[in-house]
Amino acid sequence: MSIPFAVEELLEAKEGEGIQFKEAKTRFDSNEAARCCCALSNCGGGKLVFGITDKRPRQVVGSTAFEQPERTRMGLIDKLKVMVDFHLYDYSGKRILVFDVASRPLGMPVQVDGIAWWYEGDSLIPMPEAVRRRIYEESGADFSSKICEQAVLADLDEAAIDTFRKKWIEKSGNHRLDSLSIEQLLHDCAAIVDNGITYAALVLFGKKEALNKYLPQAEVIFEYRSSSASGPANYREEFRMGFFACYNRLWDLINLRNDKQHYQEGFFIYDIPTFNERVVREVILNAISHRNYQLGGSVFIRQYQDRLVVESPGGFPHGISLDNILDRQLPRNRRISEILSLCGLVERSGQGMNLVYELSIKEAKQLPDFTGTDDNFVCITLNGVILDANMLAVINRIGDERLENLSTGDFLIINALFHETKLAENLRPNLKRLEAMGIVEHIGRSKYILSHSLYAAVGKSGVYTRKVGLDRDTNKELLLKHIRKNGSVGTQFKELCQVLPGQTHNQIQVLLRELRNENRIYCVGKTKGARWFALDGKNRSE
Repeated sequence: MSIPFAVEELLEAKEGEGIQFKEAKTRFDSNEAARCCCALSNCGGGKLVFGITDKRPRQVVGSTAFEQPERTRMGLIDKLKVMVDFHLYDYSGKRILVFDVASRPLGMPVQVDGIAWWYEGDSLIPMPEAVRRRIYEESGADFSSKICEQAVLADLDEAAIDTFRKKWIEKSGNHRLDSLSIEQLLHDCAAIVDNGITYAALVLFGKKEALNKYLPQAEVIFEYRSSSASGPANYREEFRMGFFACYNRLWDLINLRNDKQHYQEGFFIYDIPTFNERVVREVILNAISHRNYQLGGSVFIRQYQDRLVVESPGGFPHGISLDNILDRQLPRNRRISEILSLCGLVERSGQGMNLVYELSIKEAKQLPDFTGTDDNFVCITLNGVILDANMLAVINRIGDERLENLSTGDFLIINALFHETKLAENLRPNLKRLEAMGIVEHIGRSKYILSHSLYAAVGKSGVYTRKVGLDRDTNKELLLKHIRKNGSVGTQFKELCQVLPGQTHNQIQVLLRELRNENRIYCVGKTKGARWFALDGKNRSE
């Protein structure tokens, strides 16, 4: 029997950090698979193989694990935030499933549920601290992990720490954390280390007096402005305290003036807030995690009636730009980001901006606007007004089950096709999968539109028909009608092209050939001088 080359390579490969074999004849735990893929990514990327024994000589036993590998793949991508692909092979009727896992991003370990997994030989273990430090050093020093020499434990706010403790227990389910001393708890999350208090601890838990003394720029200023006019704000509140002492207050202030927008579909009326809580929290967390604490200046949150502007000192981290902001993970303050991730505030470690984009599209709002961002500041504007209520109907028609399987790129495609804006080239590989899901349709060599069912959901079937073009039979009837109208004079090909301006010459020639084969028309002459006549007993000229 001929063995597929890819399978032959697998059978001969050495198991180790780059490839792991699992028999998994009938099933395999999805959480364990995520941990394996996490470790593979942290070790430089590799393959997780199901259906082949790990001991030599290797045998193909076949596996029925993960019967819907595409769904598993999307779940892994959502957990790991790195690219995962899969391949299926058939070997004598036995199924082999291979997940290909990309390497971790520069300077950032991949984590699953707050733990960066690692392979030591064939053993799956939490990443050693020495390895973690080497990875962090790839992208430069992390200011938030540095020690503030003068700070002591008494400079930290116990109430803020208690808030963090409760959130960490809620996220992890580990109630043992409730019995830890404050010092041990902060050691466990690396906010403090053996040689002192980190700047991350001050940013997240510091008392006002300590921040005044050691890090006065760790400040958030909230303003409400009823108009864009310059001058004093209508309301202003300053927060120079640990973030865990004020993050709920910040949302309460924003929500105090958070108008509802009403959207009706059929008999149901939906209320959509101008400012989505998850989006707002993600943007604020992004500012806390990524601002440059070595620069003066505060984080500003300016709320207007229809938009929210968040400005933070320091441009994008090195290697991050508007072109790759949804694809790369490179937090400027890794220690802060990791602590926020432990307690679930940063649920999608390093990928909060993806959530902001997805929720903006789901609520039919404008995408985040980075106008004003430069080398010294990041400025992000959230426009809260619904652009087109029909987009909400499209999202509802797609349905929760399909939406759960969409990537950020998929949402961007749907948004671009709905608003008829240019589709980024890097998103085009996603189109085939969306077509298979029935969300988009292919109507030309490189042209796609939303499916007919989505246009029908917003009462725009006519627009769909115009975009797709009339169906084949209708196009043939239009050609025949025009030929009949010209009677014994006949009709030249160039005139028929004017009847169907949306069709190419080849497409019209195919339609004419079909009409002739159906004995409905005939042609006299050749080349450009040829004329077409109806063959229905009414206009026959011969």
